[in-house]
Amino acid sequence: MNTDEAKDEVILFRIKSQKKKYWKMICSKKRISLTSLIIDSVENRILNDERREILEFMEKQDNIFGKIENNINQVAKIANGQKFISESELSNFSDKLSEIIILKKEQNEIFTKIYARLSR
Repeated sequence: MNTDEAKDEVILFRIKSQKKKYWKMICSKKRISLTSLIIDSVENRILNDERREILEFMEKQDNIFGKIENNINQVAKIANGQKFISESELSNFSDKLSEIIILKKEQNEIFTKIYARLSR
């Protein structure tokens, strides 16, 4: 629904009291409105609580990569200070960097899909 459209339509339908209580309980746990639950479910959109969870996940992922990048910088600082790094340590370090590049690329692809889904 376009946000510029007036929200002047009302839909009335009957449901059992127990079902309504159950739906309201779901909404309470998810911290969303009953209207949001119904509309987002019917339109196959991500619910607001799921959106929050996804954003929290993305933030955690970013923090994990930040820590990894800090560790890489520490290794580089030690290597620069000692002015020496063995061939095997250098090879291991290069392998880890390559692995991180692959993981970061995969993460970015996942994030692109998530952003596309969130924008619906």
